[in-house]
Amino acid sequence: MRFTQELWQRNLALYGKTLALPFNQELAQGTLNKDVFSHYVIQDAHYLLAYGRALAVCAAKAFSAEDVIQFADAAKIAIVVERSLHDDFMQAFEITKEEFRTTPLTLACHHYTSFLTATAWSESYPVVLAALLPCFWIYAEVGKAIVNNSIANNPYQAWIDTYAGEDFNLAVSQVIATVDKIAARCDADTLEKMHHAYTTAAKLEWLFWDSAYDQRQWLGLDE
Repeated sequence: MRFTQELWQRNLALYGKTLALPFNQELAQGTLNKDVFSHYVIQDAHYLLAYGRALAVCAAKAFSAEDVIQFADAAKIAIVVERSLHDDFMQAFEITKEEFRTTPLTLACHHYTSFLTATAWSESYPVVLAALLPCFWIYAEVGKAIVNNSIANNPYQAWIDTYAGEDFNLAVSQVIATVDKIAARCDADTLEKMHHAYTTAAKLEWLFWDSAYDQRQWLGLDE
């Protein structure tokens, strides 16, 4: 069994819970509350900047020139291409640039981005790879699952098509292949750290969507 296959099997129940979240189920049916999606878009745009930075650090730690290019390109895509997509969503859902600029990170977004940033700077290349993988892989699998159940004229079809699309899934398969390539040369202790990093990030993926659905904020702390 390849390392990533073991990763997926160990976290299969968690993926099932993520797919079953009301956010994802209502997104597929086009019934997700507009304010909930707007909240998610703002937080996800904040998240992508931190994710891009973590990918850039990952590129700097990579073992080969090919891997440096792979993750440097991924960092650029996370910030430039996907932020452009979010700009389109913000316009479509009437989110002003000022609203985005003045909206702070939620607890879930702060937790997830802090974990990725800390891992990127403090851990070895294999562990950083494992921490970054869920954002690629889980989004791709959720996108493919949702596109098969999406209603016609879904107001969120652009989001669904992006993560179910061929280009994104090709990028995901390339990252999975890199993780397997690097894992093959790691010792048992490093592999276990990779498992822990992946599972933590996968839990934070669940938390990000769950928090977005309830539009959770830092309640009571500024009063």
